[in-house]
Amino acid sequence: MKLINDHLAVKARLLPATGDGFVVLAGKAGSWRGPFASAPTRLAARLKALAADVEAREANVFRAVLRPPGEGDELLAARGVPPARYDIVVLIRTASVEAAHAARESAAYRELARTLRARARRTYETVAENAARLGDVDHGQDHYFLFNYFYADDRDILLKVWEYTAGWFQAKTALPDSALMRPVEGEAGGYGLINHASWPTLGTFLPGLIFRPSFRSFVLATFKANGIAAQPIIYRRV
Repeated sequence: MKLINDHLAVKARLLPATGDGFVVLAGKAGSWRGPFASAPTRLAARLKALAADVEAREANVFRAVLRPPGEGDELLAARGVPPARYDIVVLIRTASVEAAHAARESAAYRELARTLRARARRTYETVAENAARLGDVDHGQDHYFLFNYFYADDRDILLKVWEYTAGWFQAKTALPDSALMRPVEGEAGGYGLINHASWPTLGTFLPGLIFRPSFRSFVLATFKANGIAAQPIIYRRV
């Protein structure tokens, strides 16, 4: 692992990982104008209704708002990995990975997935476990929600790097929560980790990504030095 400008590095304050399982179903069904997304509202509403029938601890649907600055377009192109431009995400949380597999095999979920695939130009689907967390993400609040899709040449290094870059976000953007999801063995490739987090307002975090020099000189530079593509997208819950 290489830490660029390591005098800025502080490890994240982590809570113990949970035994939760997750199903992530994402699709590119709308359009993007620069960093701004336009996801189909009727499709999102239909997915929300279908998600309510999936047996799980919680099932939420998200519509993309914007893409903050990230890192790794050249790396993705060199590896033949399409960039994450998912404007709709369904996140299902269960009590265990086994329960997540069962949820994905249910008739209710299959109908949900068929509905998204019929409209989306590209989809991504995986069952994941909780690899680390800063705190549980509260979906009861009208927050801005992050999904950050990480590709890495070395997935073992990815988690170590994430601990330090998450520490920067805790210190500089008052990041209150984060549930780091790691696809389980045998699941779709492409992403080594998917980070899910939230902030109360855009003003809580976006100025730091634009105006703090250490975001680029430490966070993005460290991703690049370690062969990591970080593709963050901000969503609102449907």
